[in-house]
Amino acid sequence: MEEDPDLFEESTESDITAPLASRMRPRNLNEVVGQSHILGSGKLLRRMAEADRLRSLILYGPPGCGKTSLAYALTGMTRSHIKRINATTSGAAEIKAVCSMARRRRTVLLVDEISHFNKLQQDGLLAALEEGNVVLIGTTVYNPYFSVIPPLNSRSHIFELKPLTTGDIREILTRALKDSERGLGGYPVEMGEEAIQHLCECTDGDARKALSALEIGVLSTPAENGSVRFTIEVAQDSLQKKSYRYDADARYDTISAFIKSMRGSDPDASLYWLAKMIAGGEDPRFIARRICICASEDVGNADPMAAVLASASLNITEKIGMPEAGITLAQAVTYIASAPKSNASYLGYRRAQDDLETERTMEVPQSLRQGGYKGAKRLERGEGYEYPHDDSTGYVKQEYMPLKKSYYQPSDRGYEKKIRERLKKLGAEK
Repeated sequence: MEEDPDLFEESTESDITAPLASRMRPRNLNEVVGQSHILGSGKLLRRMAEADRLRSLILYGPPGCGKTSLAYALTGMTRSHIKRINATTSGAAEIKAVCSMARRRRTVLLVDEISHFNKLQQDGLLAALEEGNVVLIGTTVYNPYFSVIPPLNSRSHIFELKPLTTGDIREILTRALKDSERGLGGYPVEMGEEAIQHLCECTDGDARKALSALEIGVLSTPAENGSVRFTIEVAQDSLQKKSYRYDADARYDTISAFIKSMRGSDPDASLYWLAKMIAGGEDPRFIARRICICASEDVGNADPMAAVLASASLNITEKIGMPEAGITLAQAVTYIASAPKSNASYLGYRRAQDDLETERTMEVPQSLRQGGYKGAKRLERGEGYEYPHDDSTGYVKQEYMPLKKSYYQPSDRGYEKKIRERLKKLGAEK
């Protein structure tokens, strides 16, 4: 293996001034914690690495799950030349230089944050990958199916890394506390169970965040009687306020979970995802608009008050803002999640749209046309129309469209059951 001089420019094992998270990066696959779904015995990625048959990869996952660490461990097992660049600071000229060099010797190219390359820069890698001179290992926190061009995806194996479990984080922290060469083993640290559990639970599977909190806590806490007491208070202070992953992927996944929980009549789950969206900084007006859509699409006429309450929550949210608007949103969310559900109105609308697109457009019957202008009578506009309120029942049977269609098919849930019975009585249900 021939390493480029800048491969480990962020840190080396002997650079004790580097952040703990950098110093504790795994040196080989056996030191990688977690990700057994892609690194377990017999799994494709492990087989490729052990046989030195790496092909272009894109490692995708949340911050701190070990993407760059895994990339380092993989390159440590290859005999190819290694070059590392960061997409946030590199441009087309550097890509061109790497591809030119790769024609003389097979090169493994590590690209951190590959999604930051624009389309032209990503296109610049295609020829080298096609020729087989460059093996790409790209890392990104963003879904590559949205952030990486399709031709690059099709030439790469995409591996999704998961957030580390609390057990994984505990193992990483324990290893750092014991390692006297790269970690904090040279410090007499007394780590309380509550403290380590707090770091494990409140870092959301982010090893970098956990190690950073551990390091700052150890280095900033004065020793007492020859040892550093890392208590729950130290852990809380080192971690400060819990942060939430709410990038583009997490945002859309959370919104999806929120809507599906309301639709699925689970108010508890709906409140949790609501709280996460608000904690992540989501625009409360956006949340209110989604609640309005759900009220009409998924509750509909099974409980007409759902749309009224949703509309009120949007209006109140726009007027009073956060944090009080969260209370209003919670009321609307729990009402809609608990309400009987029907999408009959939504489906009826879609059926009508489909007919409008695929069938000949119906003409408005003469009796329904506007007849209040001069000359309308000569054109027989509005003739034959019967005013329903002239009948004691408020209903008269007449033609409202030329072809008989059954778009709205009420369910037997909630208030819609009454609507169904009424339409059946009127003879309007087909």
